[in-house]
Amino acid sequence: MHIIPVLDIKDGFVVRARMGERECYRPIETPLSQTARLLDVANGLRTVHPFEAFYIADLDAILHRDSTETVLARIEPLLDSYKIWLDAGFSQLHQFETILAKRGICPVLGSESQQDASLLRALRNHAQLVLSLDFRGDEFIGPSSILESNADWPERIIVMTLRRIGAGIGPDFDRLKAIKQRADGRIVMAAGGIRNIHDLERLEEIGISGALVATSLHDGTLNRQAIAGLLQ
Repeated sequence: MHIIPVLDIKDGFVVRARMGERECYRPIETPLSQTARLLDVANGLRTVHPFEAFYIADLDAILHRDSTETVLARIEPLLDSYKIWLDAGFSQLHQFETILAKRGICPVLGSESQQDASLLRALRNHAQLVLSLDFRGDEFIGPSSILESNADWPERIIVMTLRRIGAGIGPDFDRLKAIKQRADGRIVMAAGGIRNIHDLERLEEIGISGALVATSLHDGTLNRQAIAGLLQ
């Protein structure tokens, strides 16, 4: 089980995400950091566990407010120490080319940012690519062909359930199990709703390789001892 902490960025600060309602996100207040600045929160999360990678969702870029170059400048302080999985609303090939020129970044192609499946088909064999299959409730967000054609999926897949983020209701185990069955041995990661160590253990039982986690780390329900016990 691979645990990757999530850092959602809005207006330049790490924010507390809940149920995908991005207009309501506010700078995070967490016992792990005195500020909501990106580097401070990342370093605070490292006091829980020596995480080697972070998932960053740059909401300003996803909402088309910031350029790829602005995003790169924002995350630059992390690149010397951590591997970054980065969702910045990528929808054009030149954006990926800019990202792939930087060491330590795995670009995340979010289905919600795509107009069709052409970019995924062009990049599906790239070793650094991560596909995020995005859902809001039972609704898939993005072109249906991305969800339907598993032949286009890359080696790593995130199943992102926005309505469960920060809601304390647990992962969507049924959907995760269904995607895993269609993934033909690919790595499947869960995102949205992970509450505690028991959720992670159940995910592991159904073949999920890892989880993107935020709220439970900041609230302390997923603490140092629990993570150490799971990963030993």
